[in-house]
Amino acid sequence: MNENIKLSRSLSLTAVVVYGMAFMALTTVFSTYGIASQISHGMVAGSYVLALVVMMFTAYSYGQMAKAYPVSGSAYTYAQKALHPYAGFLVGWAILMDYLFIPMVNFLLFGIFFSAAIPEVPSYVWILLLIIVVTFVNIRGVKLGASINMLVIGLSLLFLAVFCLLSIKSILQGEGTGVLVNLEPFFNTDESFKYIVAGAALLCFSFLGFDSVSTFSEEVKNPEKNIPRAIFLVTIIGGLCFVVVSYVAHNVWPNYMGFKDPDSAAYEIILLIGGNALQAAFLAITALVVFGSASASQASAARVLYAMGRDGQLPTGFFGKLHEKTRTPVNNILLIGVLSLSALFLSLTFVASFINFGALLAFTAVNLSVVALYFVKRKERSFKGVFCYLLIPLIGALMTTWLLLNLDGYSKVLGGVWFLIGVVYLYYMTKGFKKQPLLVNSDELV
Repeated sequence: MNENIKLSRSLSLTAVVVYGMAFMALTTVFSTYGIASQISHGMVAGSYVLALVVMMFTAYSYGQMAKAYPVSGSAYTYAQKALHPYAGFLVGWAILMDYLFIPMVNFLLFGIFFSAAIPEVPSYVWILLLIIVVTFVNIRGVKLGASINMLVIGLSLLFLAVFCLLSIKSILQGEGTGVLVNLEPFFNTDESFKYIVAGAALLCFSFLGFDSVSTFSEEVKNPEKNIPRAIFLVTIIGGLCFVVVSYVAHNVWPNYMGFKDPDSAAYEIILLIGGNALQAAFLAITALVVFGSASASQASAARVLYAMGRDGQLPTGFFGKLHEKTRTPVNNILLIGVLSLSALFLSLTFVASFINFGALLAFTAVNLSVVALYFVKRKERSFKGVFCYLLIPLIGALMTTWLLLNLDGYSKVLGGVWFLIGVVYLYYMTKGFKKQPLLVNSDELV
């Protein structure tokens, strides 16, 4: 492998938006609906609106940092450059919780869905099959992955549209609330606002696709413009889809305690409005979406590892290399594939508990990075500067910290342990915080 090989700039704005939406997995609104409905006391749409507002502030900060540093690494790079190299490493370590565990979530779901549909084939066979296919696609390069994800996103949007239309038909026929205009999915005056907040803390998991966009900064044409645009588009499109679907789902089935099993609540609603045919379509679409999300998340994780390896914060000889022909971080892709084999024995609950902690910690750091870079270092302190580079990102940082504190105790404990391991590794790598890691000049990479 040649150290001078660079990532290939082959992605358009549309392609990188598709990657982000594939990572986000639009049908995740069904996977989390039952649990979110119980946590939010039926106000899932309200929780999604709150989560979307928080994510829009954070997406703004990601866009500002992507303009300044249009390179791979995402939150890791931004915190490293704007705050401190040590902060960058710890943020990168935290965000790896998401990027490494989200593929595992998808592999687990794939095994669960298909072993349920075809009981004769054990779930581990499906998991191994998907790991192999996803790893192969990502080694071949981002253009192949983008083409596949385009199909996945198109079918996902089609299914969401069919679900909403059938839900509206059922409501008009007297099912559920029997009304199309109803504020209770957003806010119920008989319930406390704290339930909306708790639901939003859980549902931030649904928005993780927007930050993955920034990991492709070195493979996108005109990244200074296209990455911020892509981040905004992924966030708003995904958020609006989640709000609309959860709104109609509540009006079809307003009794949030009436599900046989919260984990399969979406199946019960889908059966109610569309019968077995819609359930079969949902299974097929979910399988495709799981593949798309696993592919996008593995590709994103590989690029964060590549950025950290290139900077010497992970062993460069392994993590900081690109393949000469495909110009992809093959070592990292293969490593993530191997680590994903743990999906054969880890539980879905255990894996999912890691994800939101790392995401919200990284989101807070990116918001603070905007303040540190633009307001403090570059002294952008005009009226516009105070508003754009101090007020907006500080509001974003406060909101993400607020949601982080509202995570369940299990997630905070597991996340804290992972973060502590990162601190110990950083202490060892820097010989007791006395050595500065080697940083790459980002201008050379654009």
